[in-house]
Amino acid sequence: MESGDRYAAAGQGGAGGAGFGGDVPPPPDGPPAFGSSGFGSSGFGSSGFGSSGLGPPPSRPPTVGPPPPGAPLRAVAVALLNLTGLGLGYALLGRWARAAVCWAAAAVLLWVALPADPDGVPGGVLVGYLLVLVLAAVDGGRIARRSVLGGAWRPGLAVGLGVVLLAVPAGGAVVYGSARDEAREQMLLERLEAGDERVATASQQPFGAAKGEYGKALDVYRTLGEDHPDSRAAKLVPDRLKAYYDAVSAPYARKRHCEAVAPLTHLRTLPDSVDGKLLGDLAAWPDEPLAESLYACGVSRLGGSGGGSGDGGSGDGSTELGELLRTFPDSVSARQVGPAIGERITTQVAALKGAEPCAATQVLRGLGATASQLPSEGVKALSADADQGVVDGVYACGVDQFKDEKFGDARTTLTDFARTYQSDGRVRQARNIAIAAEIADDRPAAGKRLPPSKRPGGARMELVISNDAPNTVEVLYTGPVTGTVSLKACAGCERYSASEGPRRACKASGRSYPKARLQLPAGEYHFLYKHGTGATAGVDSYSSGSKVQPGYTYTSCTYVIERDPFGLDLPLLPDPVEPVFSPGGGGSSR
Repeated sequence: MESGDRYAAAGQGGAGGAGFGGDVPPPPDGPPAFGSSGFGSSGFGSSGFGSSGLGPPPSRPPTVGPPPPGAPLRAVAVALLNLTGLGLGYALLGRWARAAVCWAAAAVLLWVALPADPDGVPGGVLVGYLLVLVLAAVDGGRIARRSVLGGAWRPGLAVGLGVVLLAVPAGGAVVYGSARDEAREQMLLERLEAGDERVATASQQPFGAAKGEYGKALDVYRTLGEDHPDSRAAKLVPDRLKAYYDAVSAPYARKRHCEAVAPLTHLRTLPDSVDGKLLGDLAAWPDEPLAESLYACGVSRLGGSGGGSGDGGSGDGSTELGELLRTFPDSVSARQVGPAIGERITTQVAALKGAEPCAATQVLRGLGATASQLPSEGVKALSADADQGVVDGVYACGVDQFKDEKFGDARTTLTDFARTYQSDGRVRQARNIAIAAEIADDRPAAGKRLPPSKRPGGARMELVISNDAPNTVEVLYTGPVTGTVSLKACAGCERYSASEGPRRACKASGRSYPKARLQLPAGEYHFLYKHGTGATAGVDSYSSGSKVQPGYTYTSCTYVIERDPFGLDLPLLPDPVEPVFSPGGGGSSR
């Protein structure tokens, strides 16, 4: 094959002169383009390249004149061969530098494209390579159109070969597309696996701490299922979602109902953000478990007991049961709320007669508060039963505290009972127990037994209590009867020394001492003298006890002594000697 692009024959002067290929073109009509003489018998004019022999060939095709015969077909063949991306058109023309450019472009494309990436070849690289192919085809066709190719080369055969070889880039594109699709599938499967790992990690933590990880895993599943529905990974998403639901709802499977409420609520909201086709039957699955968990958790917390079902936690159950009645009002669990609260109230009312009436009362308070907050009129009505139980419970609690010698608590409980439930028939007895508890808090012997609920019959003995103190005095007493009396401050009365008190208290002639008269049945009594208005901070209340016998009248005198054994300015103290009761009205007391 000869690759020059020379245009004319070597000469016309001899008998058998022949060109390099094809027919010899006719001589020009005009004078030669250079030199002073026309064509001779042996070469160009003598003034161009010498006087005899052939001159050097032209360096490029002439710029004028018709193309060689068969040029269009040759141009098509070279263009097709260059379009294959293999530079074969340039190789056929012997333009090896241009062919090398094509090979370099193909090498760059392969270097960028392989191995196949899920995103494919960058657009800029692909556009650049296609531009190189188009330019090579156009350039190769142009050169072939102006060139005469010798040897056994047949343009028609080259066209057929070019068409066949175009299958190489086309086939390569198909193969690369398949590899790219597989790479994309592997990438999606890796994303799916990453989502699975997040679910596995989150399942080892409480839902509150793992909620973020669960959300990221769900985003992976949702993206795969909705954005890549035909991928192999997307076909695995339904199974992964089932595993996701199992992991999130694990507390429910373990019967930890309070702990299960939050994750089940999360699962119930997923149809708002995930395509229902992906969820399938899972979309409606959380309803029943959530209703069951709300019921079990709420009932376990009724009365403010907190916890239940192994969950820990706190509350009175109103939050969970309220949510149940609002969200699933027609569910089996919702229909069980009223009976469950009613049964719990009945149980706690019965417990008021047991060993822990105070605890039962507290539970009844919680039950009543819970029932009154729930969005069901039938359930709200149960609060009345709980409230009545609380009334009985407060009284029972105060009595139990007194029996357990918790006199301060008993006094507080029963005083509140008498103040709160003034129409209750037990108010009088509650006040008596509160008085006895206050005395017993200072004198434990007064708390050995409850004050009688009924006043005893029989004779009564008079006790006259006089006040010789410059401050008011309240006297509390308990025994066969219980009560309290108040004495006004004694005008003009003074404090006595420890030695003067027994001799002078309540004995000043012509002085009218504030008095209180009590009619007491016979029996053992306990007294508490409480100094009130006008007493200094150093004046203490004090208690004493005495026995009242039939046929006697008793007197008692209260006064304040001033004790200063070291000549110091000490606070005023009461007489430490217990009052003395004299029969028949003849005695006196301090």
